[in-house]
Amino acid sequence: MRELISIIVPCYNESEALPLFMKEMDKVAHQMHELNFEIILVDDGSIDNTKQIIKQIAEVDDKVKFISFSRNFGKEAAIYAGFQHAKGSFVAMMDADLQDPPSLLPDMYKAVTEEGYDSVATRRVTRRGEPPIRSLFARCFYKIINKMSDVEIVDGARDFRLMNRKFVDALLELSEYNRFSKGLFGWVGFKNKWIDYENVERVAGKTKWSFWSLFRYSIEGIVAFTTTPLVISSIVGFIFCLLSIIAITFIVVRRLLFGDPVAGWASLTCIITFLGGVQLFCLGILGQYLAKMYLEIKKRPIYLIDESNIK
Repeated sequence: MRELISIIVPCYNESEALPLFMKEMDKVAHQMHELNFEIILVDDGSIDNTKQIIKQIAEVDDKVKFISFSRNFGKEAAIYAGFQHAKGSFVAMMDADLQDPPSLLPDMYKAVTEEGYDSVATRRVTRRGEPPIRSLFARCFYKIINKMSDVEIVDGARDFRLMNRKFVDALLELSEYNRFSKGLFGWVGFKNKWIDYENVERVAGKTKWSFWSLFRYSIEGIVAFTTTPLVISSIVGFIFCLLSIIAITFIVVRRLLFGDPVAGWASLTCIITFLGGVQLFCLGILGQYLAKMYLEIKKRPIYLIDESNIK
């Protein structure tokens, strides 16, 4: 009996890219004819006609399964839903925009089945086509989180990965609400192999990741995998501390040069500003942990399904 490989594809407004993606996957499935394929397209509450395109594809291709969320829950929720519904002995996840080349799957499968690896992941060796400012901040993020966290998160790592069932089952045991897959992959351990490849630009559509959304996602990762969270509120507090130092310097110089007509106000202002900054800094750290605890304690489902053809 042929082994089943499940392909999880999170989709958010990918109506233009999906037909092109399926053509590439058909080529790979034909090349890997010794396997049965199950392609799970997860519609993450798209606001274009992605859902309709997915249903049309599923009607004519019996290897295609789909899950449609009731709203946009985020890529992490789509990945987790795919893991929960994947039936294959091997599970791969990739994006629909073909920035994760399906042509790498045969080599990845060979590494898992013949070389003894539990997981084969991909990483970009270049960031060609990516805005320079985004590339700069991405490199800084990886440097920061790897210095603060015990879990290694590889620079340039993609979500494109092939795993055996043992690896997937371990991930399913991590049912936390606040998810950061790049960190979870490293946390579960096991034997992993990296495959390097040149960056590939999207075949269609536009990226859904703005600078702000990537910044928020990086904060999620830092908070989830380190006890030294780097958060916006903490930065605000730090800025106030710097402002107090600047104010102290200005007031001291001003008093030395011009005197001080109102005695005592200078030192009082500096102390209040400095303590306010320190308090905001500390409250920002506590607030981030409390916010994550609040979301976890409520035990809300990670996603809600509106429609699916998986039985």
